[in-house]
Amino acid sequence: MSVIFLARTRGMCAGVARAIAVVERALDKFGARRVYVLHEVVHNRHVVEDLRGRGAKFVESLSEIPEGSVVIFSAHGVGLETVKEANARGFTVIDATCPLVARIHRKMNAAGEAGKAAVVIGHAGHQEVTGTIGQYTGSPSLVHVVLTPQDVEQLSINEKNIIFATQTTLSVDETAATVAALKAKFPQIEGPRRDDTCYATQLRQRAIKELSALCDVILVAGSPNSSNSNRLREVAESGGKKAYLIDDASYIDLKWLEGAEKIGLSAGASAPEYVVDGIIAFLKEHGVTELKLVGEENRHAVFPLPKGLE
Repeated sequence: MSVIFLARTRGMCAGVARAIAVVERALDKFGARRVYVLHEVVHNRHVVEDLRGRGAKFVESLSEIPEGSVVIFSAHGVGLETVKEANARGFTVIDATCPLVARIHRKMNAAGEAGKAAVVIGHAGHQEVTGTIGQYTGSPSLVHVVLTPQDVEQLSINEKNIIFATQTTLSVDETAATVAALKAKFPQIEGPRRDDTCYATQLRQRAIKELSALCDVILVAGSPNSSNSNRLREVAESGGKKAYLIDDASYIDLKWLEGAEKIGLSAGASAPEYVVDGIIAFLKEHGVTELKLVGEENRHAVFPLPKGLE
């Protein structure tokens, strides 16, 4: 007999829910013919395909968008040059940037205007990090991206005034080590007390730790390009358990579950609940007989939509 232990705190966060709602409202208001989304609005294959099915068009460059269109910036945010170009081309611009990411953007704006150097802790090349760097208004040479304490050791910053910011979807424990290394090397550095990891990410990682303590194997619903989903898998693995990131039930290899009596299940912050339901149904079809909820209750925050889409 096998049991599913399902994390109560899982799945879509407020920023993701808002970004999806922005695209849906824009389609209703402007019509599918005009609506383009710059990059995946959130990093989940099912969400993107659902919205594409409703008519949204996803592009990787503003050059792909015809004049007179509506352009939506993804939840990960964009840099100032992208905003400037979109406005210059006369697009109707709708910003679906997560409000917590936008808060970091304002911090980068202020640092650039003050001539302070900036260190961004995050994955180089990730859309959120690229957008955050692009919000810095000073010389690009004053912005540095690091991820690990070893990266911090290689930093050479001559400026006395330095700030740091972090990607919102990082591992809480690993980021703490990098922040500690930064503060040790640059005692004068300004930043949050701990990091900018969003509360939804923290709660989901906390729940995964509880699953890791209970279960033989852990499944995380989420797409491979989702940073927060990958971090959930890594947190589970750091607890010594096998963990697998899957887009949906069709990705499950039953060999993973051989001998497992306790199967943990959670979902990244951009994974729809219907994907979780599908995984549970699949597991029940293959011998799971019981479902138990684990961890603290999910907290359902709500962010307001941009003006004009309320």
